[in-house]
Amino acid sequence: MRIVLVGASGFLGQNLVRSLAREGHECIVLTRDAARRKACRLVPNTHLVAADVNDAAALEARFEGSDAVVSMAGILNESLFGDSDFQRVHVDLVGSICKAAGAAGVRRILHVSAINAGEGESQYLASKGRAEALLLNSGLDVSIYRPSVIFGPGDTFFNRFAGLLRYAPVLPLACPEARMQPVFVGDVAAAMCRTLASHGTLGPVMELGGPRIYTLRELVRWTAKMMGRKRWVPGLPDSLSRSQALAMNWVPGRPFTLDNYQSLQLDNVAEPNVLPELGIEPTPFQSVAPGYIGLTSRQQRLDQLRRRGRPGR
Repeated sequence: MRIVLVGASGFLGQNLVRSLAREGHECIVLTRDAARRKACRLVPNTHLVAADVNDAAALEARFEGSDAVVSMAGILNESLFGDSDFQRVHVDLVGSICKAAGAAGVRRILHVSAINAGEGESQYLASKGRAEALLLNSGLDVSIYRPSVIFGPGDTFFNRFAGLLRYAPVLPLACPEARMQPVFVGDVAAAMCRTLASHGTLGPVMELGGPRIYTLRELVRWTAKMMGRKRWVPGLPDSLSRSQALAMNWVPGRPFTLDNYQSLQLDNVAEPNVLPELGIEPTPFQSVAPGYIGLTSRQQRLDQLRRRGRPGR
């Protein structure tokens, strides 16, 4: 197939592109800055195309002649004073994709969403729910994937906590009993590849999770253990968790926000987990994460290049 991908220059997108290419598909990755997306250039039969994805007319032109579109643009936090970022990235862009796909005659859309989309008080989840509603009412052949926390080399979950644990002897943890089901990035990509031509066999919305459910505190303590660091990880009560989120709203980079806190009030668990139905045995993080936890971002990039058989620079 000829597949156009929107928002595929990130962690999951790069893994998905490699999986699609291995199966012989031609991938067209739309990006505003093709010069900075060097990783995708290493993948055979993949083309980076500069495009303004917020321009519906430009999207329609890029979608012409394609068999499917993958929609996976997303952000975890809005900018400090960007109270419409979720709407713009998660909802307006999806609306433009649906409109452009319909006009270009592309019927098949694969979309990456989130567990609990449309539930709770989080604006992130609310925007994901609005995007799903647009897709489901578009009249197109849609598959929506809701992964739990995704792990793998280059992830923003284990790596973020590893970075904090490297220097902090004590890590006060907000929402320590939040439950999640970490899922391997390769399993998510495999699920999307296997359902590319299935046309809703398992339903339009599919939840993806790993083999077991853990609390956030269990995952952070395991990370410290794998790094060989003795760390105290005290769990904060709910009132202090909320206060921490309010305070860190103003920290540069916004590592933890009130909206993140609100998302963590809901279990990030796949119910049911469709991976076994697809013939994919969920990969435990214990078999993958030790290979990259504690490495610097440069070391991880070099390791990824070696696995692809390319010299590092």
